[in-house]
Amino acid sequence: MVVEEAGCGPAKPAGNRRPQKQEPLGHVKKTKQQVSDGFTVKAMMKNTVVRGPPLAGAFKERPTKPTAFRKFYERGDFPIAIEHDTKGNRIAWKVEIEKLDYHYYLPLFFDGLCEMTFPYEFFARQGIHDMLEHGENKILPVIPQLIIPIKNALSLRNRQVICITLKVLQHLVVSADMVGEALVPYYRQILPVLNIFKNMNVNSGDGIDYSQQKRENIGDLIQETLEAFERYGGETAYINIKYMIPTYQSCILN
Repeated sequence: MVVEEAGCGPAKPAGNRRPQKQEPLGHVKKTKQQVSDGFTVKAMMKNTVVRGPPLAGAFKERPTKPTAFRKFYERGDFPIAIEHDTKGNRIAWKVEIEKLDYHYYLPLFFDGLCEMTFPYEFFARQGIHDMLEHGENKILPVIPQLIIPIKNALSLRNRQVICITLKVLQHLVVSADMVGEALVPYYRQILPVLNIFKNMNVNSGDGIDYSQQKRENIGDLIQETLEAFERYGGETAYINIKYMIPTYQSCILN
């Protein structure tokens, strides 16, 4: 005879039992991967994905700062006014450009290259071109005062500002004798940003690139500017350009 043990309750019906899931053979539970920085103890652990390095930000635009050009313009210190013509806007000078003090006015106008809003951007750009056209022998002594404004404008890394500054540099080199040679000692302040954007060309494929007609392609403008530096910079220009931009090929030697 089978004797029931004491304390044993009635047997549970089979319907209340949950069926157990059977995992297939070779099944491995997936573990969640964790992300960590490189060169840490956590990066050497299993199931760890190393986070890549952050962006250097070489092409990132820098914030603009208030310029002295805007301050002087709003104060009414410049002898200029805007004149609307059938060909567009132009500057009406209240005095003869040849009689201006270039040591005072030209660096201020170059400081306005950082401006991107109308009318400051227009007055600065057009004022520089007008003064370079009529400056002649007054431009060369002012070259050392123009380097910091040029460097500040290029350091913004703004595409519009870079294009305007490159066109101004091309005009500056041919504006008077010996100006190109006077810029050679300052290549270390001007050329680093050009080295970053030198290969930034628009790949339009089979389409039409209208920026070439408007001269807004940064890569082409930089190449034109470097060639102008080499042509008007004297014997040591190419060596100094090559030192700062190793990928540059001479337009004279080749």
